[in-house]
Amino acid sequence: MSDLTNEIVLRPRFELSLNTELEQLKLVFDECSKEPFLVKRLDEHIYIKFKKKDTTFWTPQLHLELTSFEKGVSKIHGVFGPNPTLWTFFMFLHFGVGTLFLILGAFAYSNYLLGKDIKLWIAGMVFLVVIWFVLYAFGRMGKSKGQPQMNQLKDYIRELILDLNKE
Repeated sequence: MSDLTNEIVLRPRFELSLNTELEQLKLVFDECSKEPFLVKRLDEHIYIKFKKKDTTFWTPQLHLELTSFEKGVSKIHGVFGPNPTLWTFFMFLHFGVGTLFLILGAFAYSNYLLGKDIKLWIAGMVFLVVIWFVLYAFGRMGKSKGQPQMNQLKDYIRELILDLNKE
C-alpha cells in the first residue's frame, strides 16, 4: 500500500492485490474487531469507521471494495474520506457556488450585450471564486486534521493483511 504521497487529492485512494480467495478475505473482515474501530461489511463493501467516542468533525472513514476476477487473486480498492453526509454537503456547496457563478456570468454577458454596467456582476463572480478557494482550503484543512486518524486506519488495514498472510 502506498503512503498516500499525493498532496492534491482530498479523498486518497489505494489498491492492493492479494493471493487469497475472496471468501477468505470476507471472513477476515467479518471477524475483525479492535478498538477504536467499527467495521461493517455489506457483501463486497467494507466500511471502517471510528467509534462514536473517538469521532470528531474531521474524522475520516475508510471504504473498501473487494473484487476478484481470477481464482486465488483478490483485490482491495480503498478510499479514505470524510463522513458521507459531510462529503455530500461539501459537494453541494461546491455545486452551488459553480451554479451561481454561471448564472452571474450569464447576467453579466447579457448586460454587456445590452450596453449596461456589469461591474456588480463581475464583482459577484470574483467573490464566488474567492468562496471556492475558501471551500478548497477548508477541505485541505480537514484532510490535514484527519491525517493522524487516516494513518491509524491505514495501519489497521496493514495489520489485518499481515494476519491474512500469516495463515
